[in-house]
Amino acid sequence: MTTHTFPDRARVDALDKVRGATQYAADVAVDRMTHAMTVPSEIVKGRLVSVDVQAARAIPGVLRVLTYQDFQDVAEAVLGAVGPYSFRTYHAMLSDRLIYRGEPIALVVAETLEIAIEAAALVTATYAPDAFSPNIDAEGTEVFVPEGSISFGDFDQAFDSAAVTIEAEYNHAAQHQNPMELISTTADFRGGHLYIHEGSQSSGAIKFGVALSLGLDPERVHVMSPTVGGGFGQKNSMQQQTVLVARAAMLIGRPVKLVLPRGQIFHMATYRPVSRHRIRLGLDAAGKIVAASYDGQQQNSRAETFRGAFSETAARIYAIANYRSSEQLIRTDTQSPGFMRAPFEHPASFAFESAIDELAHAAGLDPVALRLANQAETDPVTGLPFTSRHLVECLTEGARRFGWDDRSPAIGSMQDADGLLIGYGVGVGCYKAATSPVIARLRVSADGRSRISLSGHEMGQGMRNVIVAALVARLDIDPQQLEVIIGEPDGAPQHVTAGSWGTASVVPAVEAVADEWRRKLDDLRDGRSVAGNVHQVLFRLKRPYIDAEVQVLAPGQPVAVMDRLRQSLPSAVGPQYPEFVGLSFSAHFVEVRVEPSTRRIRVSRVVSVIDCGTVMSPRTAESQVYGGVIWGIAAALREISEQDPRYGGVLNNDLADYVVPVNADIGAIDVSFVNKPDPLLNAAGVKGLGEVAMVGVAAAIANAVHHATGKRIRSLPIRIEDVL
Repeated sequence: MTTHTFPDRARVDALDKVRGATQYAADVAVDRMTHAMTVPSEIVKGRLVSVDVQAARAIPGVLRVLTYQDFQDVAEAVLGAVGPYSFRTYHAMLSDRLIYRGEPIALVVAETLEIAIEAAALVTATYAPDAFSPNIDAEGTEVFVPEGSISFGDFDQAFDSAAVTIEAEYNHAAQHQNPMELISTTADFRGGHLYIHEGSQSSGAIKFGVALSLGLDPERVHVMSPTVGGGFGQKNSMQQQTVLVARAAMLIGRPVKLVLPRGQIFHMATYRPVSRHRIRLGLDAAGKIVAASYDGQQQNSRAETFRGAFSETAARIYAIANYRSSEQLIRTDTQSPGFMRAPFEHPASFAFESAIDELAHAAGLDPVALRLANQAETDPVTGLPFTSRHLVECLTEGARRFGWDDRSPAIGSMQDADGLLIGYGVGVGCYKAATSPVIARLRVSADGRSRISLSGHEMGQGMRNVIVAALVARLDIDPQQLEVIIGEPDGAPQHVTAGSWGTASVVPAVEAVADEWRRKLDDLRDGRSVAGNVHQVLFRLKRPYIDAEVQVLAPGQPVAVMDRLRQSLPSAVGPQYPEFVGLSFSAHFVEVRVEPSTRRIRVSRVVSVIDCGTVMSPRTAESQVYGGVIWGIAAALREISEQDPRYGGVLNNDLADYVVPVNADIGAIDVSFVNKPDPLLNAAGVKGLGEVAMVGVAAAIANAVHHATGKRIRSLPIRIEDVL
């Protein structure tokens, strides 16, 4: 099925990574480096009465113990005040106010990390605590109803007249992403310039956010984030610690490095919040879904309006003429939640695709056949055409590769030779095909070297591979001497790289800058025939190098949006464009095996077929889907952030107790791609992949568990007691 337009290149950074040569932010060595450690609050909510730092200061090697009183002149670079460089409207350690457990109350700076840790443990505080609401079921929460819910048609009439109806509530637990790279900041203030090394999905937000917070000229703030050891939404805005470390470096006059312990990350970083989903579906006698309603609730912090946009994709998968949705944010006393891989689409697909499965069983229909019979030809929300849509092919090819037709539909009717119950399940998903404006700069030199600088961040997803693939397809440069500069605002203005818009944004820019560079070379040749590759042509024409620069907009965007990009303000758009709607699609088929007495669940195999437009880098694309499927398995069977309602905070705030899958948990994963270019979204035909790879996996697992055991699980993660 898959016919790759682009060759299966090895990862361009693979050799450096396996040799340990790749430098992450915390690896950067700076002369006269000092080390910092934060002191977390012991209460959830209230005020600091006093902070006793005397014992910590007495430790030899401690240089400074900073409290909120040392940050009185720091402004908050937030959405409502200075600029949207942080997704939070609250910044820790700027006052005596406390709003979540674990927020920092002091920052110790010392000659060594060991000294900083020892001294931090000696800092004590007295508090004036307030009553708090740790979760959405606690007393004292607030309900906020945001704008933007999607509704069309007449749900009540269609649901009341439907031949078959189902109604159910699905629950998704809080989860924390755990990238291998810990959150860190290294700040060095010298010669009136501030240099920051930080693993980030939005280095531009750091540049401008820190400048605004500290009253600096942005041109004097230099941020380097060439390689990120995993982000998954955790690192897509300016973090809580960045300004604190930068300010500490300015006060002390030496570089300061802070690497947050994983236990503190669970309390300081954003996370996937608790959510609840009430779904109602109605089916007519002909097997058409005629009515759907989606009522969603999502946990939030007190001050935020971080929306749970569950219906924005759920409403677009099936041709349902009557759809109604509502949304509530339940404000609690926690740190702000945020984006985590497939932030709304993953929990929404668990709920909606589980409900579709329930509807199929209630009607006595095959779950795949029901999905195929209700595919949307145009966007149900706007009526606009899709840029491309190959979900039918994902389903039909996935069913063929999986062997869906061999399924015995009766509950509990399939067993293997060892007596394990076998269950088959299916789930589909979609994710916005978003794009962002990009500025790309290319220099190709006569000495064989090339350098391309552009907007984007490498978080391990393979962006450098995509850039190289697109560039060498256009120009016969030497890829071994190509330098790719991303994640550095000094090289090119940086957008936040998130929402699966990285590849779909950089590839058109790479192709455009290569074409512009070729035009300049043709002008230089002036009709002369010169042999050799482009480096040799430059050499023979006695030109040391040629530079080219382009600006590429997303479809329908005005040129004025480039001003936002240059200030690293959010500038991406999608899925809705002026003339069409762009989405990527996935179909996942899952086989589970359940031990009949202990009810231990194992995912024995998964078949996933993805529609993401042109596949630019087959190797890294396949790796993205493997990762998304494994994370879907984790979400369905393992991951949960366990909260202590008495004291707030997360109890299992380490990798020993926050359970994720290991090799033994993962069976066979078969990945394939439709690999048909999207003709409208961009010239390269590329759509996003990283997030859609996860969407639908958890529902497919839950549906397979139902097929094997008869137990309909509506809360994640699925535990043994749920199927006993």
